[in-house]
Amino acid sequence: MDRPTSPSPPPPYRRIVAEIRRRIDRGELAEGDRVPSTRRITQEWGVAMATATKVLTTLRQEGLVRAVPGVGTVVAATGVRTDGGPAPRTRAVPGSGGGRRNPPAAQGRPAAQPPGLNRARIIRAGIRIADAEGLRALSMRRIAAEFGVSSMALYRHVANKDELVLLMADATFAEIELPEPAPRHWRARMEAGARLQWKLYQRHPWVAQYLSLIRPQPMPHAMVVIEWTMAAVTRLDPLAKLRLALTLVNHVRGTAVALEEDLEAEQRTGMDVEQWMESLGPEYERIIRSGSFPMYEGINDMDDAEMLRLDELFEFGMARLLDGYEMFIEGRKSGPAR
Repeated sequence: MDRPTSPSPPPPYRRIVAEIRRRIDRGELAEGDRVPSTRRITQEWGVAMATATKVLTTLRQEGLVRAVPGVGTVVAATGVRTDGGPAPRTRAVPGSGGGRRNPPAAQGRPAAQPPGLNRARIIRAGIRIADAEGLRALSMRRIAAEFGVSSMALYRHVANKDELVLLMADATFAEIELPEPAPRHWRARMEAGARLQWKLYQRHPWVAQYLSLIRPQPMPHAMVVIEWTMAAVTRLDPLAKLRLALTLVNHVRGTAVALEEDLEAEQRTGMDVEQWMESLGPEYERIIRSGSFPMYEGINDMDDAEMLRLDELFEFGMARLLDGYEMFIEGRKSGPAR
């Protein structure tokens, strides 16, 4: 006699959808509240970005959430859900009159500046927004809303958005803890410094897009990291060391730019890298069958996601770059950079 099979557990995205739906139904997330972003979902539930994207797509299809430009994904207006479930409830505030979210005092009078509002708190709020939704979602108005104040209150602490983003970017480099004791060999030191930067960009993908080699901004904390990375190189003049440093920085940054680009593309298309490549498979097959691309033909049967994994591209590129550095550093004596 066959044993009855137990039902398979729901896929991860369904469990996350159910949890966010529960928060909405219980009023923990009220109308207009921002729901967890794709990045927040990946961090909170430990799932892939594709799964997080599917969560928000499903919630939108069910009518529970909607996308607001410059804000993010928020709980939709109260009403009947498309899946037939109960309507989301707004969170009642004592003395506010039923389900309205804000007390009357917040509607007719400008909010007072919260005690302790300062430059450090504004910078941290800006980083949280950029981490969750990208630098394009950042605005002075958006940060002011985080504190319940007008945008003008922020200008007492930062001159403008440009200055704020500069301070935000430098603050992320201040998070880096330089190893102690430091690696003694120049190559191990450079590898350590590059990996510290790579991990920084993974935590804050927007920083890579913000940085510029041709129009560098004064960022003392970033300069500390670069100085530390190059400190074990002693045979070269300062200009040669700087050019080596910038070339290494550009490899890390150039690879990391794809982190933010991939997130934006996934949010825009609803497809992860594997789904994207699969959708383009027939067109690639047609091009490769022409016989004009032997390199591509040789890798045609390999896994696309495996080939395009950024961590492996970063490590491969760094190793080959430092192989060249070894010939340059060890094979020549100190002299002017050319």
